[in-house]
Amino acid sequence: MRYILAMAGLGIALLLILAAIQLQTNYNTLLHGNNVQDSIANFLVVNKIVSDNNAGKTQLSEEEIEGLKNQNFIDAVGIVTPSRFKVSASGGSSLPFYTDMFFESVPDNFLDIESKDWQWNEQSQFIPIVIPNMFLDLYNFGFASSQNLPQLSHDLIKQIPIQLNIQTAAGNKTYFARVVGFSDRISSILVPQTFMDWANEHFATEAPKGASRVIIRTKDPSNPQLTDYLKQHNLVTDSDKTRFSKYRKVVSYVVSVSWFTGVAMFMFALLVFSLFIELTIASCKEEIKLLITLGSSPKQLKHFLMKQFFPANVLIMVVVLIVMSGLQLLLQHFLLSQNMIISSFLSPITVASAILVLFVLWLVHRRTLGRQIKA
Repeated sequence: MRYILAMAGLGIALLLILAAIQLQTNYNTLLHGNNVQDSIANFLVVNKIVSDNNAGKTQLSEEEIEGLKNQNFIDAVGIVTPSRFKVSASGGSSLPFYTDMFFESVPDNFLDIESKDWQWNEQSQFIPIVIPNMFLDLYNFGFASSQNLPQLSHDLIKQIPIQLNIQTAAGNKTYFARVVGFSDRISSILVPQTFMDWANEHFATEAPKGASRVIIRTKDPSNPQLTDYLKQHNLVTDSDKTRFSKYRKVVSYVVSVSWFTGVAMFMFALLVFSLFIELTIASCKEEIKLLITLGSSPKQLKHFLMKQFFPANVLIMVVVLIVMSGLQLLLQHFLLSQNMIISSFLSPITVASAILVLFVLWLVHRRTLGRQIKA
């Protein structure tokens, strides 16, 4: 009975330990695997939380920006530069519309577009613009359908000339612009940094107030350290991109509990096995002495007893790995239905850990048998 309980306890302990390892591996795959589309998620636009106390005073100080740059979980920080002039846009006869608008700019290495037209100087024929894909979706599936207007494709939008009217102290200035790309990363109308710097210098109607928003690049937007830092400094970003931070804390807690429980049960199972071996050998002490008297060496006896006890451990590990493989396959199918991809096979780290645990069991059995035979 003690042997059966020890076997069952060992099996549960091994399942918990290997499940903790595989769970962590799966989570790392979801965060950093080759199938993760992180070109959007790894870039976050950060700004202060607007409240009744700071309305109109949400600029980020140099100290706050430097604080972000100095965090080891943030790879780079870029300033989101706002326009300090009033601008409106119209589509002319090709697309009759008129709207007031605003511009922002970010360093080029934070953009998710590649276009040879994304450049500007004072001799340029037009001002290149990048708009969010979300804006086009709102028009096509919201405004256009409700107003009986035609839906517009990306290619058609790029062909429409846009007339910009910039208000200056000397009167209105007219420029032509063209959409050259669409962004999923930044929800703002973007112009090249060179144009923004030049236009703010020549057309600004207000003094510089400092940056209200910055864009950061991070390897892991779900890092709890990042979300905690933003919360502590009254900063906020797109919650959809950091929502996995809460899940990560839960997963880390579950993995920790599984590790602790598994290791505790594993140590208990080793103790029970050792006691069982000691009791078995103690009950056969006379027979062992007789065998040694008849010429059997302690080494031969230890080898014989190892073949009696250790194969059961191998069998338990094989059963545990089969169960783990089945659970991994079920998890893979479930996550695939949620558009998340993990391997349908156990991680090599999990298999290597199983082999390592078997080696530990082999050492414990060998040491216990050797000590008891010599006694």
